[in-house]
Amino acid sequence: MEPAFWQKRWADNQIGFHQAQVNPYLQQYWPTLQLAPGSRVLVPLCGKSLDMAWLAGQGYRVLGVELSRRAVEGFFSKHGLAAEVRQQGAFEVWRSGDVELWCGDFFALRAEDVGDCGGLYDRAAVIALPVQMRAAYMQALSALLPAVCRGLLVTLDYDQSLLAGPPFSVGDDELRQGFAGWQVDEVEVVQVIGESPKFAQAGVSSLLERVYRVGR
Repeated sequence: MEPAFWQKRWADNQIGFHQAQVNPYLQQYWPTLQLAPGSRVLVPLCGKSLDMAWLAGQGYRVLGVELSRRAVEGFFSKHGLAAEVRQQGAFEVWRSGDVELWCGDFFALRAEDVGDCGGLYDRAAVIALPVQMRAAYMQALSALLPAVCRGLLVTLDYDQSLLAGPPFSVGDDELRQGFAGWQVDEVEVVQVIGESPKFAQAGVSSLLERVYRVGR
């Protein structure tokens, strides 16, 4: 996906991927990671997700990475936060309290930028990318994040031939291959086709949300 695709989605307010509530899987399973309070958590392709405010409210330092400046502005506006803005390499960094949103291309991150991120949260990043880009994305996470890191990922699994993404289907085998060298535990699988009319209308009969705990 070219950056212009996502910029247009935000400009046109075509953001059906944005959730109006904190993700229930995050609330249920994040505590099982047992990350120390104050740990820094990387949230790639974060949009203006309410999940970041929840993580900060639990005592974590949040590093969100987002291409769209409109999304970054939207997060701080939604929460009534005044942000300090500075330039950090290829990124425009917005900060308020324990939340930093880095506006720019995820693939411009360097290891020193995220080397202290002991946590990872991905609800909508890996499923936002087509197959070659998500392989590069998972490789980048392994290369950039520290040797000790724990996280939570949520994927979608469906018959991709019936509906073009995004969101894209990411199968169990693909995710485990992408996170080779990590411990990957599937903690929940939920059938959500009944809540997804767009998929049902396209002839998709099964749409699975898979929740993973990863670590190394």
